[in-house]
Amino acid sequence: MAISALSVSTPKIYTHQSINAIAASKRPNSFCSSKPNVNAATKLSWVSNFALGTKKWVFDVGIGILAASVVAISPLDAEATRIEYYATVADPPCDFNFANSGLGYCEVQPGTGVEAPYGELINVHYTARFADGTVFDSSYKRGRPLTMRIGAGKVLKGLDQGILGGEGVPPMLVGGRRKLYIPPELAYGPEPAGCFSGDCNIPGNATLVYDINFIGIYSGNRK
Repeated sequence: MAISALSVSTPKIYTHQSINAIAASKRPNSFCSSKPNVNAATKLSWVSNFALGTKKWVFDVGIGILAASVVAISPLDAEATRIEYYATVADPPCDFNFANSGLGYCEVQPGTGVEAPYGELINVHYTARFADGTVFDSSYKRGRPLTMRIGAGKVLKGLDQGILGGEGVPPMLVGGRRKLYIPPELAYGPEPAGCFSGDCNIPGNATLVYDINFIGIYSGNRK
């Protein structure tokens, strides 16, 4: 399991259940399946949580990406990023496509720039939730995007595949926004994560949902 290089706070632990309607009980026969079984109750639950402003914060650091190579870049306008963060919380549910790995992805806004280079640093904004809609981490809340090394095993497997592509998942392009449904096998697995002094913020076998905004390639990469 990857370990974050960032410190964490130690709030109360929450127990979360996966979204049964999107659980990977049926694996697709081809690379991707475009219509997961999302029932009306699940959609209503997601819409209600977001529309009513349910923004429960479990902790307030960048543990959700787990990048040992994270580099903070200059802060952006905090008020603008807070507004965009709340916009991502209010996004309607997506129809996920699923790869054989179990990764689900939904294109919110196609990018128009270049692909992320393997092993290099990229800048992203993100909001991370548990499957019940509870937000547990966000770069928007901190007022600046995150710089992370992609394709080098420094972040969750589901984030690597969800951004770089593979197994039927198209690569993200700069300027694109994508929602990722990451099962435990591509996240933290059976072990809890974000642990400090015996308290863990992410339970074992947690399914995670990420909103990724691919800002650009980090300008400090070696030429």
